[in-house]
Formats: sequence, C-alpha cells, structure tokens
Amino acid sequence: MDSSVPLVLLLLMCSSIMVEAQLKVYDLRASNLPTVILLTTDAYVTVSCGSTSLGKTSVRYNDPNPWWNEEFSYFYAEENDTLTLEVYDLDLLFDDQLGVCQRQLKVGTYQHDCFLTKGGTLHYTYTLG
Repeated sequence: MDSSVPLVLLLLMCSSIMVEAQLKVYDLRASNLPTVILLTTDAYVTVSCGSTSLGKTSVRYNDPNPWWNEEFSYFYAEENDTLTLEVYDLDLLFDDQLGVCQRQLKVGTYQHDCFLTKGGTLHYTYTLG
C-alpha cells in the first residue's frame, strides 16, 4: 500500500475542521431612526468580522428609513466569528453612534433585526458558506 495515501487522508480531514468560507453581508436598511431637534439622521453603517473591517456604507442624508445597496464580502470568515455592524449619524464635529449589532456567524443565510440603543432598528442579511 502506498504510504502517501493515509497522509493525504489525514490532511484532508484536518483541513475540513477549520473551513474558511465566504461571508456576504447585504440588504442593509434601517427604520425609525431618531430625529434630534427637527434634524433627521444622516446615517451610515460600518461592518466588521472579528477584528477585520469590511468597510462602511455611503451616508443617507435626512432619512429616518435609509436603505443601502452596498454589499460586503470577506473570504476568511469562519463559523462562530463575530459579525459587528455599527450605525452612526454623521455630524460636523463627531459622529454619534446610534447602536451596535453583534452576532456570531452560522453557516447559511439569515435575516436579522437589531434594535439600536438610541432608537430605530437595523435590518440586514448575511450568508456564510
């Protein structure tokens, strides 16, 4: 018997334990974002997986119910990594954080609603696999 066959099988088994998969985050939208002194929110979202920033959306000006068409992909995501989405209101001096959404990733496609600490809800979809 060829001694390289068991080695190949062992390598295949070990590599299947820590499978990296593509993460895709999309369909980001918010509803009922807060209004402060007659000013509606100028919202954007930052997206990260673990300690890796995947980027941020464009700013949606004067819209309490924004929708973003950006998609974020990450090829090195693993099941149980933490997906973090932070919603901000763009301001002149510093941007106000409206809330943080965190979730441990699972293989498959999921839609989630996240209630923001300063009001409103972030809706998003992700696929891992």
